Amino acid sequence: MNLKTQRLSIIRKIIRSEYISSQEELIARLEECGVTVTQSTLSRDLKFMNVAKVPHKEKGYIYVLPNTTHSDIVVSTNITDNIIDIAFSGNMCVITTKPGYASAVSVPIDSKGINEVLGSIAGDNTILLVLREGFDKDNLMEQLYSLFPSIQNL
Repeated sequence: MNLKTQRLSIIRKIIRSEYISSQEELIARLEECGVTVTQSTLSRDLKFMNVAKVPHKEKGYIYVLPNTTHSDIVVSTNITDNIIDIAFSGNMCVITTKPGYASAVSVPIDSKGINEVLGSIAGDNTILLVLREGFDKDNLMEQLYSLFPSIQNL
């Protein structure tokens, strides 16, 4: 196994087992595991692995691997309070957030694996969900309510 493969494996193990909130914290943990890495290399590794940062109640934001199940992510209410609107047009759903929150809101949606959602795109303040043919809007909204209880008041 080459050094990069080993390093990526250790990064995955750390992110799965701990709540890591910064690259500095991850670099320190890697050094404890005997891996020396620069911040720029770590940044490239995280991008290569499609690691995302999601809100966490105690730590602010934490790193998560792709396909992390919803039960592994505790969605912070201060993030969900920044959802402004949800609108539908045909098989598209547009979720509007306050500026800077769309990406954080989209991670739990993608992680939950909602059957109605074919794919998603997140910008700065807008998330576009492309829905499967014959989608059930009510079922989608129930799943969104379970992720973000505060949106029931929209």
